[in-house]
Amino acid sequence: MPKKKTPTPKSSNKPKFSQNDYKHPAAAWGAAFSVGRVLLEQREIVEGVEAVFKMNHEDGGFDCPGCAWPDDRKGLKMDICENGIKHVTWEMTKKRVGREFFFEHTVTELLEWSDFQLEDAGRLTEPMVYNPNTDKYDPINWEDAFSLIAKHLKALPSADAASFYTSGRLSNEATFLYQLFAREFGTNNLPDCSNMCHEASGRALMASIGTGKGTCDLNDWQNTDAIFVMGVNVATNAPRMLTALGDGVKERNMKIVHINPLIEVAATDAITPHEIMDMLLFRSTKTSSLNLQPRIGGDMAIMRGIAKYLLELAETDVAAIDKAFIDKYTAGFESYRDVCKSTSWDEIERQAGVPREEIFKAAAIYRSAPRCIISWCLGVTQHEFAVDTIREITNVLLLRANIGREGAGPCPIRGHSNVQGNRTCGIDHRPSEDWLARLDSACGIRSPREHGLDTVQTIEAMYKGDVGVFIGMGGNFASATPDTEYTFEALRRCGLTVHISTKLNRSHVVHGKEALILPCLGRTEFDQQSAGQQQITVEDSMSMVHLSKGMRAPASSSLKSECAIVSGIARATLPESKTPWEKYTGNYDSIRDKMAEALVGFENFNRRVRQPLGFRLAQPARELIFHTDTGRANFSCAPLHDALPPPGKLMMCTLRSHDQFNTTVYSGNDRYRGVKNLRTLLFMNEEDMQERNLKQFDFIDITSFAKDGTERTIKQFRVVKYNIPRGSAAGYMPECNALCPIGDYSAQSDQPLMKQVVIDVKPSQAT
Repeated sequence: MPKKKTPTPKSSNKPKFSQNDYKHPAAAWGAAFSVGRVLLEQREIVEGVEAVFKMNHEDGGFDCPGCAWPDDRKGLKMDICENGIKHVTWEMTKKRVGREFFFEHTVTELLEWSDFQLEDAGRLTEPMVYNPNTDKYDPINWEDAFSLIAKHLKALPSADAASFYTSGRLSNEATFLYQLFAREFGTNNLPDCSNMCHEASGRALMASIGTGKGTCDLNDWQNTDAIFVMGVNVATNAPRMLTALGDGVKERNMKIVHINPLIEVAATDAITPHEIMDMLLFRSTKTSSLNLQPRIGGDMAIMRGIAKYLLELAETDVAAIDKAFIDKYTAGFESYRDVCKSTSWDEIERQAGVPREEIFKAAAIYRSAPRCIISWCLGVTQHEFAVDTIREITNVLLLRANIGREGAGPCPIRGHSNVQGNRTCGIDHRPSEDWLARLDSACGIRSPREHGLDTVQTIEAMYKGDVGVFIGMGGNFASATPDTEYTFEALRRCGLTVHISTKLNRSHVVHGKEALILPCLGRTEFDQQSAGQQQITVEDSMSMVHLSKGMRAPASSSLKSECAIVSGIARATLPESKTPWEKYTGNYDSIRDKMAEALVGFENFNRRVRQPLGFRLAQPARELIFHTDTGRANFSCAPLHDALPPPGKLMMCTLRSHDQFNTTVYSGNDRYRGVKNLRTLLFMNEEDMQERNLKQFDFIDITSFAKDGTERTIKQFRVVKYNIPRGSAAGYMPECNALCPIGDYSAQSDQPLMKQVVIDVKPSQAT
C-alpha cells in the first residue's frame, strides 16, 4: 500500500483565461523569468543551472533533447534557449510515476487528465503492464516484459503485422539497432515522426538536387547576406536561431524576410539572454526586414512571384539571374521560365493573398543579396502540394546560384533533436536497394525488400486489423497523429501496444488489448553499461554528428537505455539471431564500428565523432555534385495550385503554443501570442469573426470537411481574434488534431494535412 496518496489533478476551478498582444522582444527578460519559474516548479535550481552549463557544449556535455538546431561553434557557451531548458528540467523533475501512482489511478480516470497533467505527474520508474481486470497498470520485470513482446511478435501471421514507430529523440546507436531488429525480424514497417513533418522536404530536395537534406551549415548562417524564414515561429520552434539572426543584423546588416500567416514575435525584434549588456540595457535587435503574410498554403505563389520578378528583371538586368551557373549545373530552365511567364500576376496575388508590391519587396531583397539562405519548417511541409512548394523554393535558389557556396542554400529546420539522424541511420519505410544491400553485407542478415508502412498507413492498418503489434520508441504517438478518434480506436484494436518513454503521456492510456510501458534513460542521465559509462550520438538539422554524455544519476535504478531495451526485445524475439545484441548493449563503440561498415559517411565513426565538434556528413550537392536523374540540379515546372478555401469556409492550420514542445505541454499559456490559461481556442481574423457574428472568447463549434465527404466536429472552443489573413485560422495541436482527417494526406509526400484543413465555424449551441 502506498504511504502517500498521489493528488489527483482537478479539472474544475480553472484559472481565468485572457489574451493580450505581446509587446516585448522575443526571448529577453520574458524568457529569463520563464526559465526561473520552471526551475523553481521542478525543484531543480542547483542541477538545473548546472545543466545549463553542460548542454550543447563540446567538452563532454549532453545534447539538448529538444530541437535539432546545430551547436558546432568552437568555444560556444550558453548556447541554450528557454524551451531547451524547459525540456531538460521537465526530464530532470523529482516527481515520480511508479507502482504507487498506478495503484491509485485507473486508466479510465487518467484518460480524463489533460496532456499537461499526465506528463507533469513525473518520470516513469519501472516497467508496467496493463491489467484489464483492474483497469490499472501493474509492475512487471524486464525479462517478462521482453517475453510478452516476443510472444506477440512470434504469433503474428507475418512480420508485416508489426509496426515499429520512432520519434526524433532516439540516438543514432539505438536507431541503428532498432531498424536492424525490425529488418532481421522481417519488415520495413518503420514509420516515424518525419512522416508527419519533413517527408516533403526530403522528397523535394532529392528530386531537385539529389539529397534529402539541406546543404547549409551554421557557418553559412554566419556568413550569408539574406535569410528567408518560411512557415516557422522561430521564437518557439527554433529559439537558438535568434542568435544567428541577431548576429547577422548587428554584424553585417543581414536582411531577414519572414513568410508566415501569423506575424510572430521573433519576426519583429529580440534580445538573446546571453547578451548580458543587451539585457541590462533592454537593447533589442530587429530580426526582420520584411514580413509577408500569405494565406495558408500561399507560400508557393510567393516563391513563384519572386522567380517571375527575377526573370522579368533579367531582360534588362543581366545580373538578376546567374545564367552561367544555370547553363552549367541545371536542367529544365527553359521550361521553368515558360511556366513562370505563363503564370499571371493576378493569379499569383490571388493564391498568395499578398499584393504584388509586397512580393516585389521580397524579390528585391533577394536580388540584392550576393548570398541567400531559404529556410522552412512545417508551415510549408504539411500541405497537399508541399513537395512542389519546396521544389519552387529550390528553383528560386538555383536562379541566382544560391547553392554550393558559402552563405547560401536550402535549409529545412528540423524539429526534434535527432529526427534527421533517425532517417540517416535507417528509420525509413522506403529504403533503397543500395542502402539495404550494404546493411545486409555488414550485419549478415537478409532485409525484406518490400516497402513498409508509414505513419498514416500504420494507423489505417491497425484500424483494419492488419497490424496487431505497435511499438513506439519515444514520442507520444496518440497525441501527435491526425484524426484523434480514429487513431485512438486503431491503437485499441491492437493485440499489444508498447511504448518506450521517460514520462507518462496520452499514448499510455490509449492502448491495445495488452499494453506495456517501458521506462528508459533520459538524455541528461548516466548510461552505465558493462564497458563503463556510454556516450550516444545525434545528427543535428545541418548534418553535424556529435557525442552526447549524460551528467546525472538516473531517475530510477530500474531504467534501461534505449539500446538495452531494443537488444532485450530482439534477443527474446530472435533467440537464434547471430547479431551480438549483448555486445552492442555493453559497449556502444561496437555499435558505431558496425555502423561505420553499414552506413555511407560513417567511416571511422568512433575516431571522427570524438573530435571536439564531431564531424559533418558529406553533402554532395554542396559540392555541386547532383545525384539526380539528369546529373544536374533540376528545375521543376509544377503549376500554381489552388490554395483558397471553398466559399464560406476557412482554411485552418495546427500549431504549437510557446509553452509547448511537440506534444509536451508545459502550461496553458502562450506568452508570445498573449494567451493565458487557454488551449481550446481558434485564432481568427476579426473580419471573419464579425461575418459570423462572433465576439472575442465566444464559444464555437468547429467542423472540418474531409476529401471523402465526412465531417468531424469539436465543440465548446473559444474564438480569439488575431492578426491572421482573412480566410485563414489556426488552433493548437494536439487539441485540433481531431479535425485532421486520416484520409487527407498529400499524394506527393504522404504527409497528413495538419496545416491545410477546411473548416466551418459556428457559435456553440447552448448545452
